[in-house]
Amino acid sequence: MSGASEPRGESAAATDSAEASADRWLVALDIDGTVLHEDGTLSDIVGAEVRRVVAEGNEVMLATGRSVATTLPVLQLLGIAPEFVVCANGAITLARDASEPLGYRREHVEIFDPGPVLRKIRSHLSEAVFAVEDEDGWFRYTEAFPETVLGAGSEQVTFEELIETEATRVVVISPDHDMEDFLAVVERMGLHRVSYSIGWTAWLDIAPDGVNKATGLERVRERLGIPRDRVLAIGDGRNDIDMFRWAGESGRAVAMGQAPRDVIDVATEVTASVYDDGVAGVLGSL
Repeated sequence: MSGASEPRGESAAATDSAEASADRWLVALDIDGTVLHEDGTLSDIVGAEVRRVVAEGNEVMLATGRSVATTLPVLQLLGIAPEFVVCANGAITLARDASEPLGYRREHVEIFDPGPVLRKIRSHLSEAVFAVEDEDGWFRYTEAFPETVLGAGSEQVTFEELIETEATRVVVISPDHDMEDFLAVVERMGLHRVSYSIGWTAWLDIAPDGVNKATGLERVRERLGIPRDRVLAIGDGRNDIDMFRWAGESGRAVAMGQAPRDVIDVATEVTASVYDDGVAGVLGSL
């Protein structure tokens, strides 16, 4: 008899595919303060570990509050091309598409009317600076907004023009407040029917109601067929709290060493700080 094996049928191929999905990890990485240092640089060892984990068949993706325009260059810096990317704190999910100029298309977009929440915030933070990102990634802002947030497509508008924009997210910066005062003001506002997270400084990110990194990542996980106990999320900010609760239910939620205490408290693990290549340590444990 010949040593050649019988051709394998479609059912066997499907079984192999399902087993491969069950074995690989879905790794969700925050960007700023997690993968990248404050100055936007990437540690060589972190980049090498990310690429190693991808080469072993795992799905390593970004889950960030950044806009699409400021997220895609980080993929190039890392040297990876995941199937999906979650941007704008879960409001935008990108899918890889070679036919698109930048290699990704908007797979899922959540929008909302920012008018009511912007008016409410302005009544409490009259000196704040506001920006709105629309579904196409275009930023409209009131004044003096950081270039690193705005990306390539942006324009300055009046507050009244701003509130007429359908938003995927709203960003509020209040430079006159320290963090404790800002937290107190946000608490007094009692924001409802929106999802919001507070950054390291007096910075507020607002997304559509019920939308956050976790909702975007769960959509991706289902599409990829990866079990809940094979998810790993790494981050450092308050906009990672929902992602940590989602990942930590059955998988791993890892806070960077320099993360605020309320972020660390919802994680299942803590790694070294971004300055000590904490991401590389976690990926090395896979």
